[in-house]
Amino acid sequence: MRRVVCRQWGEPELLEVVEEDSTPPGPGQVRVAVDAAGVNFVDGLFVAGTYQIKVPPPFTPGSELAGTVVEIGDGVTDLAAGDRVLSSLGLGAWADEVTVDTARLIRVPDGIENTVAAAIVQSYCTAWFTLTRRTSVEPGEVVLVLGAAGGVGLAAIDVARGLGATVIAAASTPDKLADATAQGASAAIAYEDEDLKARAREIGGGGVDVVIDPVGGDHTEAALRALRRGGRLAVIGFAAGIIPRLPANQVLLNNRTVVGVDWGAWAMANGAEQAALLDEVLTAVADGRLHPPEPTRRPLAEAGSVVRDLLDRKVRGKVVLVP
Repeated sequence: MRRVVCRQWGEPELLEVVEEDSTPPGPGQVRVAVDAAGVNFVDGLFVAGTYQIKVPPPFTPGSELAGTVVEIGDGVTDLAAGDRVLSSLGLGAWADEVTVDTARLIRVPDGIENTVAAAIVQSYCTAWFTLTRRTSVEPGEVVLVLGAAGGVGLAAIDVARGLGATVIAAASTPDKLADATAQGASAAIAYEDEDLKARAREIGGGGVDVVIDPVGGDHTEAALRALRRGGRLAVIGFAAGIIPRLPANQVLLNNRTVVGVDWGAWAMANGAEQAALLDEVLTAVADGRLHPPEPTRRPLAEAGSVVRDLLDRKVRGKVVLVP
């Protein structure tokens, strides 16, 4: 088998691909041939050693995958060789095969390709958790999505539209805004060149109801000020590398709400609730209410360069590593 190894915290170019013997499944486990493994911004933080959960090297990065069962261990009765499955491992997905407990596997529904399934869990669960658990969106409300062409951004556009909202996409380049519009955003703001607050208020008819912010940095305060009275700001991450300081008076005077969104920690602490949430997402994808885009495919050997592109905010949409 082949897998990516992080031997020391640091730059993604230090990642290596190694070959070693396969691990046969033990009781209650199966061996899965990985068809695709998702790449997410948080993976770069794990590799750099800057994530709030620090994993001592050596380790194999990657939190999500989809593939085909090739071998079953003793006592496994609910899966068989040839079954298509996905898993959210936390770590270890960047490999051409994995051996994993069946409790960490979910069947891929018919109609969803494995490459798409491998890119769904983190981005779509984050968006669904944000808009159905941490806050809620009513049909006809206006949602402003920052970093709209990233994995979470595109998922947030899709989920918000699926819940009946109108979406304004904000991103840094025309290509990224085109991707966001193709995903269903009704309007676009180039926030490096336009006044984000003024344009969002203009497009939203006086303001927006919800802001989805996986970016942080200089645009968060402008987005907060674009909220109408009673609006909600969902803080998801800081891809810009800067944690913003927010004026509390802008929250108080307009009865606005700021909510933190840490789907990963919540999912690890609430297994049954996460299983239900993921089932909702997969059902919505399978029945056509959600429309995840086909991810870009890159070879497993290019893991380091993919992470570099993510950290440099050059990636549009989702990328999967295809062994």
